[in-house]
Formats: sequence, C-alpha cells, structure tokens
Amino acid sequence: MTQTPVLNRPLKIDFVSDVVCPWCAIGLGGLTTALDRLKAEGITAEIAFRPFELNPQMAPEGETITEHVGKKYGSTAEQSAQNRAMITERAALVGFEMNMGEQSRIWNTFDAHRLIHWAGEQGLEAQGRMKAALLKAHFTDNRPLNDPETLIAAAGEAGLDADAARAVLAEGRYAQEVRDEERLWQSRGISSVPAVVVENKWLISGGQPAEVFEQALRQMAAEVAAAPSPA
Repeated sequence: MTQTPVLNRPLKIDFVSDVVCPWCAIGLGGLTTALDRLKAEGITAEIAFRPFELNPQMAPEGETITEHVGKKYGSTAEQSAQNRAMITERAALVGFEMNMGEQSRIWNTFDAHRLIHWAGEQGLEAQGRMKAALLKAHFTDNRPLNDPETLIAAAGEAGLDADAARAVLAEGRYAQEVRDEERLWQSRGISSVPAVVVENKWLISGGQPAEVFEQALRQMAAEVAAAPSPA
C-alpha cells in the first residue's frame, strides 16, 4: 500500500482580503477550522494577510450597508436584509459572530490595512491577531473603522503596542507598502476576495466552508510533499 507523502514544512498561504468583506471573515473561519482538523495529519500552514480594498474611493464618513449595497449592486432594503441574515448564519457555522444591521456602516479600510502590514513586521501570528481584532471590531462590535481610536484599540486587543499603532497611523507609515501590495495582487489577477493563494500556485476563491478548504489543502499538501526537492 502506497503511503501519502509527509509534508515536512508549513504550507505557504497568502490570504488576500478586506476588513469590511463579510465573506472574508467567513472564509478565514473556514480556513482556520480546516487547518485545526488537518493538524492531526501533520498539515500546517503559515498565513500572511495581504491587502485588498473593496471600496478604495469610499468617503471618510462611510455609508450604511443598505445605502452601499443599493448603490453598488442595486439591492433593495429587503434583499439586503435577507442577504445579511444568510451571511450571519454562514458566519456562525465557523464560529464568527456578526451583528450587522441596516444602519451598520461600510468604511474605507486603508488605515486598517496599514496596521495589518505593521503587525506583519512583528510576525505572522501578530498579524493574524491584528486581522482578527479588526474583523471583530467591524462585524461583531460595529465600531467605526474611520476612527483611529477603534484601530488603536484593536491593536491593543491583539496584544500589540497601542502607542506604536497610534504613531503608525499619525505618521502615515506603510502607505506605500500597502499600495504596492495591492497593485501586486491585482497584477496577479486577484479582482475579488477572499482569495486564498497557496504556495504561489493554487487559488481557492470565496468564503468556502471548512470542508472545501480541508479537502483542497490535503490534496495540495500531498502534491507539495511528493514534488522532487530542488537540486
């Protein structure tokens, strides 16, 4: 009987997403759930979070969800409410709490992405905590992402230095780095999120259930493990 090759290193995953994208929160929950299940098989991953702005031209005051989806997708208030209910149910399946109502707002997320990039310089685990804290601030707590204090508080909740986060925001740091990364991923064909890029080779699109991620990552890990080592 042929044994499945063993992967002796973590899979490299780039998670391209936005902080105000509900399917990104769902997709991240599905991905992390799948990875928890795969640990027993020796399959692990290192996840780097990459920036994507769904609404780069969004005004500082943002828009209500109902107003936003009406303008962007032509949805009625009733359709918007039905969609929120469905998304809330899907999020609950991966352990993420959504509390979005018709008056919840969509924000410009550039400053949030600057903090995620800053956190990444302190390690991928720190970056993951920063991303999770911002998703919670927006979707669970309905805190305004246009308020620097919301972003700074999220950094503190992620176990990062709140004063350092305040300086990053005030001094405009990492703006060029975020713009460069956004352009890089767009140049690679990423036009919707979440986009889960594995080993710079495979793409898993959308807020997939944990089972989809689990099956895909198991197959990818097997292919990586079976590939000949570079000479």
